[in-house]
Amino acid sequence: MGDKQAMIASAGAKLALLEISYQLLTGEPLAAGGDLWNAPNAVVAHGTQDPPLFFYGNAIALELFGMDAAAFIGLPSYKSAEAGGEREERARMFTRLEADNIVHGYKGIRIAADGTRFRIDNAVIWNVFDQSGNRQGQAATFAEWELLAEQVGS
Repeated sequence: MGDKQAMIASAGAKLALLEISYQLLTGEPLAAGGDLWNAPNAVVAHGTQDPPLFFYGNAIALELFGMDAAAFIGLPSYKSAEAGGEREERARMFTRLEADNIVHGYKGIRIAADGTRFRIDNAVIWNVFDQSGNRQGQAATFAEWELLAEQVGS
């Protein structure tokens, strides 16, 4: 099974919910033409379990994180952020998300599988809800990132 098919299978009905939730909260489609997999912006989503586990990442996200679908699906999302201050900032963002269901302009440092660090800017993070209003997870999208020279542990 290819990465795209694995992600679609992993996300299941939640894939449509993350697109619907985004459109309801922003008034805009998440991906032009509805092609989320090939969108020029990274899209990731995790569930509501503790710790939250990724269930979706599009092609750009997998490339940035240096993983295939098998490695990305089920990864605790906190492991995508650098330890220390970055995780604290991420926790503050989730507090704002709880209050507003969407956060615009988030930025932070993320870590790829090989330890490469990259900065994301102007990310949009939102809660993903089902038709009954039950939260099914959170998702993020960003089109601005910068690879950083140093790797974790170097």
